[in-house]
Amino acid sequence: MNVEGGETMEVEARVAEAASAVRARTGDLEPVVGLVLGSGLGSLGDEFEEAVTVPYEDLPHWPPVGVAGHSGTLVAGFLQGAPAVALKGRAHLYEGHSAGVATLPVRVMAALGIRALFVSNAAGAINPDFEPGDLMLISDHLNLMGQNPLTGPVVAGDDRFPDMTDAYDSSLRILARETALSAGVPLKEGVYAGLLGPSYETPAEIRMLERMGADAVGMSTVPEVIVAGALGLRCFGVSCMTNYAAGISPEPLSHTDVMEVTERVGGQFRALVRAVIGRIESAL
Repeated sequence: MNVEGGETMEVEARVAEAASAVRARTGDLEPVVGLVLGSGLGSLGDEFEEAVTVPYEDLPHWPPVGVAGHSGTLVAGFLQGAPAVALKGRAHLYEGHSAGVATLPVRVMAALGIRALFVSNAAGAINPDFEPGDLMLISDHLNLMGQNPLTGPVVAGDDRFPDMTDAYDSSLRILARETALSAGVPLKEGVYAGLLGPSYETPAEIRMLERMGADAVGMSTVPEVIVAGALGLRCFGVSCMTNYAAGISPEPLSHTDVMEVTERVGGQFRALVRAVIGRIESAL
């Protein structure tokens, strides 16, 4: 499979080929929502009805994933009655992918017909009112990754200068808050800062991010939301606080701890997402 070498191929052609490969497996399914299932949420893909699963390696131009907790499988079917397509794992920029390559799956889901995109991630808590295990509805983000996936020639169908004022759709955030309240799932809300990684941040960097208005920090999601904005998709997202950010706790940071926390709160996280997806068609 040629991924990075395919940079010279027009983006539209790569997206069309990948979307055609997905349709060959999923038939006439017309998904209305796409889900990017980050660390700890991948098992939600196992709850799809009439599910069709496709390993990433079977899809042309698809970026591979190499992080523990990301299985690297596309799932299509029905979640809580809603036709949907989900990514069990994502490619990260710190793995060496360009932002354009890492976001190709979002473009493919748009080509399949989705109207809304749900994004999720594991994040470090910066806000002093947050602690590991909390779920945070993303209200906005800071792009500090050093890349923008829209850089370069305009891709057909993209808005060249997308307005990111409401990047995390206000109506879908209201739906998520109402759903969380009715389901009895505690839900914080705040700003997500996306950094390149893969090293965790220093305490000085966390102090900087706090002063910039960040409530949580991670290494993903932002490029996907930017592309979704350019494509006119309505986005919403939830971060799982898996650890305190550097300098807030004396404990060292480790990916093992991240996985342990996502496993511990995964049931609650999945319950919230299921409930929101079950109501989303009426909101689109």
